[in-house]
Amino acid sequence: MRLAWGPCLLAAVGICALSQDESTGRRAEIEVLHVKANVYLIAGAGANITVQAGDQAVVLVDSGPAEFSDDVREAIRKISTKPIGYIINTTVDRDHTGGNEALARGGFFMLTSANQQRQTASIVGHVNLLNRLNATDGKQRAATAGNWPTDTYDGPDWKLYANDEPLLLEHPAAAHTDSDTVVFFRRSDVISAGDLFDMTKYPVIDRKRGGSLEGILKTLNHISLDLAVPKENEEAGTYIIPGHGRICDRYDVAIYRDMLTIIRDRIQDMVKRGMSLDAVKAARPTYDYDGEFGSQTGPWTTATFIEAVYDEVTANPEGKAKPNK
Repeated sequence: MRLAWGPCLLAAVGICALSQDESTGRRAEIEVLHVKANVYLIAGAGANITVQAGDQAVVLVDSGPAEFSDDVREAIRKISTKPIGYIINTTVDRDHTGGNEALARGGFFMLTSANQQRQTASIVGHVNLLNRLNATDGKQRAATAGNWPTDTYDGPDWKLYANDEPLLLEHPAAAHTDSDTVVFFRRSDVISAGDLFDMTKYPVIDRKRGGSLEGILKTLNHISLDLAVPKENEEAGTYIIPGHGRICDRYDVAIYRDMLTIIRDRIQDMVKRGMSLDAVKAARPTYDYDGEFGSQTGPWTTATFIEAVYDEVTANPEGKAKPNK
């Protein structure tokens, strides 16, 4: 594992803020960080918000929780005074979608000429995201209509254009959830990946919302092998912004993918040998990675992660992705 390289990468892009000071519970300062070319990161607003700015409008990837909207708008104005044109949501979670309505207000509706006078930004997401925001499940109530996407796509990808740059939107069939979108800013060479990975913890596999580890692995493979290009010595080049935590490069994504593959294969072997969930937990298949990614507290612990992988492998011992509906 490349533990020593993390601080070097952080220094290169200037990131230094966390969303919450866990020792005191106080809100951390929101910071604006230049990533590369036309792309910036707003850090500290609950979830990472990617910002692309240019002569036409401002494009946001995710909007943060609703309670941070005023602060996020103020941070955006440090980058550009142009209206917000697109808000692209990477996943259904409210720390990514909660600010949609507030930040879209007063924006510039970009997608159809018939609505150019509408003073609201286009909110973009996969159709599964709209369906899940519009429904009450065991985790949260339906979102208000103002937070719903105004424009959706239902295929594997969608292509947009803003600020003289192609925006490639790709939908993993079943990753963190079944509502995810990965955004590739092709000219700037930056990928906004949402909650596919987090370099501080094991990924949240939301099986109740159609998520799967196999889908996460497939998408991380696609990012590291097909989209991202390293600059020199596997460093820098394409930058990848996760939904939480520090900015990464291709090597970070690759070692995270390798870690998940090893853990998956271990648990899969234990399942084939007839081991129960309790026996698998006792065997500690994540032991050598827990120091970096493990957690004993909070909503997503190491034990919760092992249980999610075990359930998926047990339901599908051959390892083919069969996401829940």
